[in-house]
Amino acid sequence: MHAPAQLTAFAGSHKVAAGTLHVVAQTLKDLVTRDPDAQILIFDDASGSQIDLNLHGSLADVLQRLPQPRAAAPAPPESAPAPARTAGRPKLGVVAREITLLPRHWEWLATQPGGASVALRKLVELAQRGSKTQDEQRQAREAAYKVMNALAGDATGFEEASRALFAGNQPAFLTYVQEWPADVREHVLQLAQRGWSDN
Repeated sequence: MHAPAQLTAFAGSHKVAAGTLHVVAQTLKDLVTRDPDAQILIFDDASGSQIDLNLHGSLADVLQRLPQPRAAAPAPPESAPAPARTAGRPKLGVVAREITLLPRHWEWLATQPGGASVALRKLVELAQRGSKTQDEQRQAREAAYKVMNALAGDATGFEEASRALFAGNQPAFLTYVQEWPADVREHVLQLAQRGWSDN
């Protein structure tokens, strides 16, 4: 598990913690010590996905179980045999995978400077740059939907708010979430804000 950059935790419809993984873990450990029956949901703010934290044991135990930043892989010992060669350029992060194209696509790629791999990488990079804003908006809407589904799936106006969210209809979305619990409404709006086309 990699450590999410920013988390938000809810107990029921109340926001009880927000911040980095360590900050949220400490706050939640204190909360469950005071209220062992608290029903807590933790969300990764970037993706809207739920995160599980094991809050059993002491605070030191909880913090020790948290994922640590990735360390660089140790160099293999001098006597270790060299790993088998694979396709691609692993040192550059290049991984060979199979793709399927029509014959006319392969014919066009064969005429491109640098060959098929270079041409395909250029096309992918161009597409990534061209759709960056749309991709970010889509990811923001998906994150907001995951959180609102978990926290307000039974709330009045949920279906209508969902349709407005994915249609990019901010005024309608704001109308449908108006009566939701304040913490839930504010957090969902914060996540959804990145998904509006006028940003």
